[in-house]
Amino acid sequence: MSPLHAKADVPTAEASKYLQQLCKHFSHKLPASFDEHAGTLDFPSGRATLNAENGLLKMKVEAKDEDALKSLEDVVARHLERFAFREKLEIVWTEADPA
Repeated sequence: MSPLHAKADVPTAEASKYLQQLCKHFSHKLPASFDEHAGTLDFPSGRATLNAENGLLKMKVEAKDEDALKSLEDVVARHLERFAFREKLEIVWTEADPA
């Protein structure tokens, strides 16, 4: 069975800052690679890919099943909201194409 994918494009002027904060935070517990424009987090249940571009933080998660996907959506969104406490971010996950 192929992995399931979801994405969320979050408007924020601080996209690069939040991308780096998320990746740095998770890098203490799991494999992570990042620079100021892109990052990857390898969770036991799947992967999160982050890109910062033109006032958007583009987030994509992939997992083997629906429960794992929802869990990744939740953990990434909760951490982002915590780091962006000065902003009211709109994080809406939608089904994504694997490409």
